[in-house]
Amino acid sequence: MIDLRSDTVTVPTEKMRLAMASAQVGDDVYGEDPTVNLLERTVAASCGMEAAVFAASGTMGNQAAVMAHAGRGDEIICEESAHVFLYEGAGIAGLTGAQARPVKGRSGVLAPDLLEGYIRPLNDVHQPLTKLICLENTHNHAGGNYYRLEELSGVAAMARKHGIKIHMDGARVMNAAIALKVKLSAITAYVDSISICLSKGLGAPVGAVVAGAADFAARVRRARKSMGGGMRQAGILAAAGLIAFNEMADRLEDDHRRARALAAGCLALGFDLDLAAVKTNIVIVPAADPDRISAALKAEGVLANKFGAGRFRMVTHYGIDDNAVDYTLEKLKKIKNG
Repeated sequence: MIDLRSDTVTVPTEKMRLAMASAQVGDDVYGEDPTVNLLERTVAASCGMEAAVFAASGTMGNQAAVMAHAGRGDEIICEESAHVFLYEGAGIAGLTGAQARPVKGRSGVLAPDLLEGYIRPLNDVHQPLTKLICLENTHNHAGGNYYRLEELSGVAAMARKHGIKIHMDGARVMNAAIALKVKLSAITAYVDSISICLSKGLGAPVGAVVAGAADFAARVRRARKSMGGGMRQAGILAAAGLIAFNEMADRLEDDHRRARALAAGCLALGFDLDLAAVKTNIVIVPAADPDRISAALKAEGVLANKFGAGRFRMVTHYGIDDNAVDYTLEKLKKIKNG
């Protein structure tokens, strides 16, 4: 099967498997796993931050970060279709006891002019305190759109003015860095914390890393433990994560190129999509009958997900080559004309 459902379907490379088999391990809850410690130091240094914590998943990383930044009765601002709001089991409410305040962004991007009116006044006891702004970069529901550095700079200046922290859900932030042609630290310079997935386009089998200030990381570690995320000999997983983080980012441009080829092919077939909106590795295609198209593609050996009403989604990753793109477009043509 050609699997375009998500970049979460990637499997570890042979180099990752060998590294996992030979990894040096210890008890991570005691801080004694050398491979986990190396992964955390590596990610923290790349982000220009003091410390980092290895988590079992991006969701765990995001929710531990929210718990570290905010508390019961506080308010968290996020984009209305953000992963942290839609796809994390109401963790903001259930785990932190905070309130999410969703804001409609522009193609997933929250600009200062959109956010300013949502900041709660400090002197009104009737309202919660705005403690945190969560940014998703790249933004899944916005088709992999990313924040430009000037947009991040504007949000950071506004947040500083109000004394509010910024957390970035950077599940696919390496896609943003590759698209912008900048180092990761150029993006993280504008946020207080970030959670980076290792298991999407980077290809590790599991895991995410949360980075920020040293005192923040200590709170994340405590929150992680309360979620059952205090793994023991986790160096087996961190070994794959190190290869993913150090060696798999540069090839993301291949995924972006293939996503653009998929999108251009869909446009040529008569699908009404905006080619300019395909910025990274996610292609969201408007269609009147996405259920029929997804089912028909599956019958032809291609997996794609319905993505809400009137859309289906295809995501490129290192398991998708040029032949897979050509084959998918050939089958879409057959389905569209049939």
